[in-house]
Amino acid sequence: MHSFAFHLLKQGLIIRSTGSWYDIRDEDGHIFQGRLKGKFKIKGLKITNPIAVGDRVTFDIEDEAENTAVITDISPRENYIIRQSVHKTAHGHILAANLDQAVLLATLTLPRTSLGFIDRFLVSAESFRIPTAVVFNKTDILNDEGLAYQQEIMDMYESIGYQCLATSATEGEGVDAFRELLNHKVTLLSGHSGVGKSSLVNAIAPDLNLRTNEVSTFANKGVHTTTFAEMFELAPETYIIDTPGIKELGLMDTAKEEISHYFPEMRDRLNQCRFHNCLHVNEPGCAIKEAVAEGEIAESRYMSYLSMVEGGDNRR
Repeated sequence: MHSFAFHLLKQGLIIRSTGSWYDIRDEDGHIFQGRLKGKFKIKGLKITNPIAVGDRVTFDIEDEAENTAVITDISPRENYIIRQSVHKTAHGHILAANLDQAVLLATLTLPRTSLGFIDRFLVSAESFRIPTAVVFNKTDILNDEGLAYQQEIMDMYESIGYQCLATSATEGEGVDAFRELLNHKVTLLSGHSGVGKSSLVNAIAPDLNLRTNEVSTFANKGVHTTTFAEMFELAPETYIIDTPGIKELGLMDTAKEEISHYFPEMRDRLNQCRFHNCLHVNEPGCAIKEAVAEGEIAESRYMSYLSMVEGGDNRR
């Protein structure tokens, strides 16, 4: 007689990935180290990683003592966000799945986040239909002129539908609003290193103790390490996904004709151009160029648009 051990399949959330092993958090908050059973191919999606942080999976406990598990199934994703793979250009790397929102942390000085970078991030999030907000940190080091400029930039983004916040992690300004923004949501939190991401997160969740140095010791040893996103629980039902090195959040295979669809202020005027396939560059009767000339579309946004259409890079 064979005795079959009856395994109860469990549901879990991928909170970290190291390439071949995944940290799976079950409903009780217990963490298992899981591997994928067999090959998962996702139809029509050229990606380097089959599972991403934020994925909900079904798994089977392999070894209770070792805390290991085998992932048997991945639940359908509500959404996901991809960045271009560093090594295989035609492939994407899924950064995260099942997001409620993306929040970009920017600073207008020390370091300066360029508007081109902000726009590329917004366009990328729009292309994956993920709501986005922009948080401007380090307001305490801006002078009056800097604060006025920041307000102008925030008004511009708010006018096209992006929520903006001004914060100072060191002074505690806007910290409550930032906490409120993240509350009961799964948020992809991005930004160049040096914008104060860890300080801001530590201000709302001190016990999390996110790495404040933001620089991996490996970087100094010349060892190549792949950076993976990681999910942290800030409070019940409140998660952030921290993405190191977001520099190449690329526009995956976006056709030139499509880029304007991801600028809300251009999308609103799409049927108003004389030519239905207008690229808004130098065609006659272009409603977008007219709106720019009349100050209804910000010139900085239009410059970002042109740079994306031309395939250039204005993220400096």
